[in-house]
Amino acid sequence: FTLEKGRKFSTGRTLTAKDVDFSLNRMRNLKGNPSFLADNIANVEASDEHTVIITLHHPDPSLLSRLAFTAFGIIDSEEAKAHGAMAGADAAETDTAEEWLNNHSIGSGPYMMQKWEPTVETILVRNPEYVGERAAIARVIYRTMAEAAAQKIALEAGDVDIAVDVTPDQVSSLTDSPNIVVYEGVSDWTFFLLMNMDPEIGGPMSEDAVQDAVRLALDDEGVRALAGGAAAIPVNMMPVHWPYVLDQSRRITRDVEAAKAKLAEAGYGDGLTVNLDYPEFTIAGISWSTLVQKVQADLADVGIDAKLRPADVQVSLEAYRNGEQAFSLWVWHPDFVDPVDRTAFMPEGKVGLRANWTEERASEALAEVTKQARTETDPAEREKVFTTAQELMLDESAFAFLVQPGLQVAYRDEVEGFVYNNQWRIDPYTMSK
Repeated sequence: FTLEKGRKFSTGRTLTAKDVDFSLNRMRNLKGNPSFLADNIANVEASDEHTVIITLHHPDPSLLSRLAFTAFGIIDSEEAKAHGAMAGADAAETDTAEEWLNNHSIGSGPYMMQKWEPTVETILVRNPEYVGERAAIARVIYRTMAEAAAQKIALEAGDVDIAVDVTPDQVSSLTDSPNIVVYEGVSDWTFFLLMNMDPEIGGPMSEDAVQDAVRLALDDEGVRALAGGAAAIPVNMMPVHWPYVLDQSRRITRDVEAAKAKLAEAGYGDGLTVNLDYPEFTIAGISWSTLVQKVQADLADVGIDAKLRPADVQVSLEAYRNGEQAFSLWVWHPDFVDPVDRTAFMPEGKVGLRANWTEERASEALAEVTKQARTETDPAEREKVFTTAQELMLDESAFAFLVQPGLQVAYRDEVEGFVYNNQWRIDPYTMSK
């Protein structure tokens, strides 16, 4: 990569290849939640002041998409090191910069952070050192407003310019409101059920026939209606508007009798009782409590008695990430926009391992196509590989994919240049008033 010359950080220092080297190595060596995105990077080298060489362990068609993810943002290495940042192999143990970085910006973008108060507000202001056209909006305030009703009231009153998470049932009244514009689309959020493949953890949920029964039990159209708006039902692991997606005719639809037969095949003809874990949360306009109750009712119709076990988000998230949940409801948003992101749901993938879905617990055919999906670079071959993977996963999978919620963003008509991006949502740099 050849860097554009003259770019400056908010600190006033000129961005060089050393900063890229430091930032990427720090990100992968911190071993934080996004570090897995850099697992395929074998080495990062600043060969001269303006040249960065990234060496990979194997070919990766998603590299450019990955690098656009915010965790790969480049920071002023000198300023970072002055506040305890480390990029070496032991950064996970030696880096002490997180607290300072949580309250300071040392990037080169058009904005820098003035304030971050978790769960309350974040304030951005123009970066005076930005090399490029100055942002039209001088100050951007992100406010946390958990309730969609509160967002709607504030928007109509002119107290906020944009409400990013209004609900489908608010759309009609907002559309009728003067000076309000509503953007609607299908989100990349995907709700899914996880069934642990480790028999010692998953118990009956680790059995293929039981997993089939769960997928057959789900009332897909009922779930779509519950989500409302532009919600869509994914056929498999690929979002409905992504490349290589299977045709909707391949979607598993509800068949109560077939689900009961699958349970009987697994030896649970008289029914089955399981715990169903989920976090108490609302996202993309969907209450997890409402959705999980719908799942519970669908499963009850085929003889699966799901005992609901709600928990605080952080508590449930830790158990999920550690692969400790036998049966749970979760949601995934892509870290980068490329089909390789969806290999997270395949054996040895990020989410697959949270279901303890190892290569040994997958068929030979699926294990092989998983490896191909992560490395194939030819577009025609990629389509074949991802199609095959999804076809196999219709029957063999640790997951049941439920719904992609619609997305509804409302904004006042004095806002110009609004563009929705499924990865970083809204970029204030594109907008003016």
